[in-house]
Amino acid sequence: MVKSTNNHSNYIKPVISKGLIKKIAISTLAFTSILIGSAVAENKISTDYHVYINGERMGTVDNEKVINEVIEEKISTLEETYKDKNYEFIADDILFIPEHVFHSNVNNEKTAENVQSNLKIVAKAAAIVVNDQPVAHLKSEEDANQALKQYKLNYVSEAELNELEAREKVDSELPKLEVGHSRILDVEVAEKVSLLNENIDPTKILSIEDTVNLLKKGTLEEKKYKVQSGDVLGSIAMDHELTTRELLDLNPGITEDTILQIGQEINVTAYRSLLTVNVSTEQAEAVKIEYEIEVIEDSSMFKGDQKVKQEGREGAKVVSSIVSKSNGATIEKKITSETITTEPVKKIVLKGTKVIPSRGTGQLAWPAVGGYISSHVGYRWGQMHKGIDIARPSDRTIKAADNGTVVSAGYDGGYGNKIVINHNNGMQTVYAHLDSISVSVGQTVQQGQKIGVMGATGHSTGVHLHFEVYQNGSLKNPIDYLN
Repeated sequence: MVKSTNNHSNYIKPVISKGLIKKIAISTLAFTSILIGSAVAENKISTDYHVYINGERMGTVDNEKVINEVIEEKISTLEETYKDKNYEFIADDILFIPEHVFHSNVNNEKTAENVQSNLKIVAKAAAIVVNDQPVAHLKSEEDANQALKQYKLNYVSEAELNELEAREKVDSELPKLEVGHSRILDVEVAEKVSLLNENIDPTKILSIEDTVNLLKKGTLEEKKYKVQSGDVLGSIAMDHELTTRELLDLNPGITEDTILQIGQEINVTAYRSLLTVNVSTEQAEAVKIEYEIEVIEDSSMFKGDQKVKQEGREGAKVVSSIVSKSNGATIEKKITSETITTEPVKKIVLKGTKVIPSRGTGQLAWPAVGGYISSHVGYRWGQMHKGIDIARPSDRTIKAADNGTVVSAGYDGGYGNKIVINHNNGMQTVYAHLDSISVSVGQTVQQGQKIGVMGATGHSTGVHLHFEVYQNGSLKNPIDYLN
């Protein structure tokens, strides 16, 4: 801004005693008038302009245009530099003090050089002020407000924000919220935020995008640290006021198992949001109600057996709640109401308590459901056939020949799927070529209990059960023990 004044200096300051003032007043006035009039007539009086920037003298020029051209040139240069930004530039305050002199003493070139060196050109800007501290400058208040809105949109959708703003204009009771829907009740910034018009260096003006990043991270510059001998992730994080999790998040290529190398650069920027957006959301959601499981002991069933008497069924309820989030992180969920829409049905399970005797009776029961002996114990095809084969049953269920404990259950070469039961009376029975196994090692079984399904696994010529009997470790003929 350029200012000028009409005040000028008096260079002739005669010393006159107070006693003579009245006597010479008329003479002095007449003399001065004659002197000035004569000088003007002879064109000897000129006007010099003393130039000041912020109170500091730059020099003297014979006309203001000399300096105005310097100002215009500097502004034009900046306008060209920032031609895509459309900034409005302002020069430092310049004061021109005119002085009427008999002998001009100007130096236009030197004064212009001084002004060129000392004149500062700034741009008009809008500052976002957080808790009385300017944190970012933008081109205009419009851009500043847009940046603040964009920052909020990190934590709430534009549609939700627009709907909230429209609703706030109408003072009416909210309708009941439908199940599966939600609505924003409030969006507020926790900090005190205002806008302030300031004139600043144009290099400090930020775009809307950079401002949003600055508000979110607290800085636009990453801080790097070079790994030194003895460093570990935990110590590096602690030294830079970070948690180990935060440090890992800042460095995606590093994990807890990464071996750090001396000289390796790590990002240790402690991001801290400058603004806190608190969002309050009301939601109504359908929630499943898990059914209870009731176990009833049944003495008629063997221990280890259980049966479902009644299948369970999940219920349902509508839960209304208000969720409070701070910068996207849930800090509170308050249940406002619960309405059961479907009652759950509990599951009832019968659990056997009858103890199965683990000692066999010594009298073996037929291990299949029907069928006949297709091959006996003895030599066959040049090899000893150690048991009997039972084929063509009416049902492929294989049953325990006597009470006992399962000592082996799994695949065994030529036997295929095989089960061995120790009857704890010196006798063991073997069940081979099974299609599937229904018991596990260590399980106590009762005579006649299902232990598997007849099959043709291993070295088998067809679907059948290969059944062996051992007494005190010696192979026996099963026919001698079968009832």
